[in-house]
Amino acid sequence: MPMKELKTDTQNHLIIERLLHSRHYSLTLNKQLCKGCEICKTICPREAILIKKPLKKDGEKAKPPILDIDEQRCSYCGMCEPICPFNALQIKINEEHTVPVLKTESFPQLVREITVDTSKCPIKCVDCEKACPLNLIKVNLLTKDGKPVKDKKSIKRKKNLRVQVDIKRDLCPCCRLCEIKCPEGAIHVRKIFHGILNINVQKCPEGCRDCLDVCPIPEALYLEKSDNRVYPKDAYCVFCGVCRLVCPAEGALTLERRSIHHTPIKSGAWNKTLEKLTSVREYSKEAKLKGWMKAQATAEKRLVLKAEGGA
Repeated sequence: MPMKELKTDTQNHLIIERLLHSRHYSLTLNKQLCKGCEICKTICPREAILIKKPLKKDGEKAKPPILDIDEQRCSYCGMCEPICPFNALQIKINEEHTVPVLKTESFPQLVREITVDTSKCPIKCVDCEKACPLNLIKVNLLTKDGKPVKDKKSIKRKKNLRVQVDIKRDLCPCCRLCEIKCPEGAIHVRKIFHGILNINVQKCPEGCRDCLDVCPIPEALYLEKSDNRVYPKDAYCVFCGVCRLVCPAEGALTLERRSIHHTPIKSGAWNKTLEKLTSVREYSKEAKLKGWMKAQATAEKRLVLKAEGGA
């Protein structure tokens, strides 16, 4: 039995804690990073994560959903942390950052595959920095000695200068806007979540912009002026699902995740998570791949044993 369970809710953070005789568990939600999406709630095995939809008054813009965590239900397994595309959750055990499901290798990590070739970056170009909707990119101009150039406008000699592109990769949901907006093809981003987002405009309430208001990646949805309706752009969508949560019309917006870019894993816990997050087709595909890899490993082991026996 826990000695004490605590819950602290401030403007920027939600913290739940469990104090035992020998262990102190804590789970922190960073409200500044959280976009109110459905991913952590969907996969929580104890249904400890709740989502509250703020009330909307006439004439107001829709606000993103608010996450709440039940301190009595949470088991501090840590599944919610590595699956969050915005890295808004962090678990600690005895004040140290420790994710149990990663430590036991029963859960994968999302792969944020981002490469930058700064040799292609023109001096003074900051297009990728401007394109990032979450302000995660900072472009710096350095001298040959690695010192930052403060006044870029006064640059006359471009020799002996180099561009440095700093990206907060651990917070990046990989929307690919920086890659698409880069004029020189210097950035390559592989999406974490692939899928399809559909909007049935016939079911959309007239004048409704709720999904557009809450989308964390502005260009993933756009307003078509010809019919004054909202349409999706799958190329930019991170498939977080926050738009689906706020949509007031049933069946107007459907989202299907078809693949997740993650580190290799063999785990029943991940199989259940994948089944919750993606389509049946994706779950079956990954299950078949794991079965094939297991069979191949067994065959290779038998060949080694046979060769050793023959020797």
